[in-house]
Amino acid sequence: MKKVKVAILLMMAVSLLAGCKKKVEETEPVTESAVIETEIGQIETVETDSIDNEHSYLTGEKTDTSISRQRPVAIMLNNIINACPQAGIEKAGVVYEVPVEGSLTRLMGIFEDYEELEKIGSIRSCRDYFVRYALEFDAMYVHFGQAVYAFDLLNSEKVDNISGLQSQPQAGTIEGYAGEDIFYRTSDRPSPHNVYTSYEQIQTAIERKGYSTDYETDYEGHYKFAADGEKITYTDGNATKITPGYLVNKPWFEYDSATGLYSRFQYEDEQIDQLTEEQLTYTNIIFQVSEWENYDENGYLNIDTESGGEAMIFSQGTYQKGTWKKADEDAPARYYDASGEEITLNQGKTWVCIILDTYKDNIVIE
Repeated sequence: MKKVKVAILLMMAVSLLAGCKKKVEETEPVTESAVIETEIGQIETVETDSIDNEHSYLTGEKTDTSISRQRPVAIMLNNIINACPQAGIEKAGVVYEVPVEGSLTRLMGIFEDYEELEKIGSIRSCRDYFVRYALEFDAMYVHFGQAVYAFDLLNSEKVDNISGLQSQPQAGTIEGYAGEDIFYRTSDRPSPHNVYTSYEQIQTAIERKGYSTDYETDYEGHYKFAADGEKITYTDGNATKITPGYLVNKPWFEYDSATGLYSRFQYEDEQIDQLTEEQLTYTNIIFQVSEWENYDENGYLNIDTESGGEAMIFSQGTYQKGTWKKADEDAPARYYDASGEEITLNQGKTWVCIILDTYKDNIVIE
């Protein structure tokens, strides 16, 4: 389990050759930079990663480094009709929608810029495949309860989780429990659809558990994004209305050429954020097809998060067919076209629909 990292001071001793006309002042701050010798022998420091550090790993957009390099949290969000609309979901840079038992879908929002949120939720329980998706973003994982099949993974050293429950019957103590004050219940909805948290409560949990708020040093991001000012269109066809084919909430997305965004609908209506009352919109939609099987007779799903499969990427009213692959079980999924080139996404928020392979014929592209 990642804990607060021990600070490492990198001492750089630079000896200037005789004849150099410029000396680096001892009071000048040491930064992660390259030392370049000019034609006349002068030494200059050039920031090599300042541009990259300004771009979010979640959206690709330029933002303050205090946000772009702040390790995100992945929060389980209820998606049953009695729990809608969700609060704070609009601030998630990436949203995963994945089937659970009973043909319902559950959501996981991945947040990096959410400091003003006093209400996030409602929050629901964990399934093991959601944890796998969260690890692809090096995210801390927030949940209230879990299926027994997720217990060992949640308690493993690779996962920093924030749990609303202290223990699970017949399983034991949950390592991510940080106190009963990390979540709260509202009176406007029946239990279990009324559990919420906030930015401040999540930060309290992170501090109590000693989790690092920095990305792993070798983390390189999940998606390949277009450059600033660039817009990508795909060549496999137009996609102004797309339907993933989920059976209960029956969602779809409609493209608005005026904004360049896809609007989200479900349960025969616009899907909105409870706090803003604005409809959810996204730059990119990903359909990721996965193999699966049942864990047991209770309907718990064992979704394959590793082996790869078909994928469809939607943006700017167009789409690209491709495949998704992973280098190892915790590596980010990468998306490739028919020629083997990694598919570039446009900068902006992304909604990922995980689609069970036996239901892929329900996909509709108009």
